[in-house]
Amino acid sequence: MTSTSVRSGIVHIGDLLPQVSGAEMVAALVPPPQFDGATFESYRVDSAYPSQQEAKETLMAFAGASAAPTRGGGLFRRAKKTPELKPGVYLDGGFGVGKTHLLASIYHAMPARRKYFGSFIEYTALVGALGYQKTVELFRGSDLICIDEFELDDPGDTMVMTRLLGELVASGTRLAATSNTPPNALGEGRFAAQDFLREIHAMSASFETIRIDGTDYRQRAIDGHAAVLTDAEYERVLSEAATTAVVSDDAFLTLVEHLAKVHPSRYIRLIEGLAVIGIRDVVQLEDQSSALRFVAFIDRAYDEQIPLRSTGVSLDQVFGDEMLSGGYRKKYLRAISRLVALTHE
Repeated sequence: MTSTSVRSGIVHIGDLLPQVSGAEMVAALVPPPQFDGATFESYRVDSAYPSQQEAKETLMAFAGASAAPTRGGGLFRRAKKTPELKPGVYLDGGFGVGKTHLLASIYHAMPARRKYFGSFIEYTALVGALGYQKTVELFRGSDLICIDEFELDDPGDTMVMTRLLGELVASGTRLAATSNTPPNALGEGRFAAQDFLREIHAMSASFETIRIDGTDYRQRAIDGHAAVLTDAEYERVLSEAATTAVVSDDAFLTLVEHLAKVHPSRYIRLIEGLAVIGIRDVVQLEDQSSALRFVAFIDRAYDEQIPLRSTGVSLDQVFGDEMLSGGYRKKYLRAISRLVALTHE
């Protein structure tokens, strides 16, 4: 059973065990619906942060979307190019400054025949599904690989991904990635093994780092906390929505437990077709692995812009102080930003 097997009503994510083939995973390597129409022109630059305009102009040039004439060169003469020393761009910045919008703009603007867009976890999952060599063969010769949310949680994934990117760069593929962490600091505070650090520095050499400053746009027009419903409000909201669409209703701990049974690459299928995600009796998480899985789940819900409705502890309080002061701090803060936004949708 999947959430799309009915057109309206209430389903339970905890009952779903979706399967995703390698071919389906490849077909899904496009920008999420929220960024279907993302362009450089629609990126809203905050004048208080000059780095946003600078990043936009640099990325337009990278994507081949800008061709300013040089002085005296005629209308169609391209501007003099600076030497392209690196095959990739790496967008480093805080939460909600438009990094994913710019990444999707690169994808849409670059006149490439073969290009792919996915989160880091989607690429590593694809390697797991197809095997390393088949993944290399699939992507070899592609024009552009976009990697959103580049964050290394596992040294094994690091070794695989850096090796994969190295082979693709050697075949002429251009790379574009986003993260809340500079490339040479990925895994900082979590992994200190020399092999890991060597791989990180080797990979970062492939990227030109572009810093984007700014305030989280998701927080500009809403209250700083996630909305919480009473039990009665929750039941009413879900019941009303279920008359015309498919909504989910799960107890928080049941949902978190179920996420451990499904590979994160399949979380998108758990929420496919949902108009609202309902989560009852939210409590603060104590287990790091459970928290990281919940983060991955929220990332997929945010990509699809599915509203969240919840009871219990406010969702922006779901990660405790110990988690927020640890090595995954930035990952949790990004999730909080997204949780707040989705409860106000």
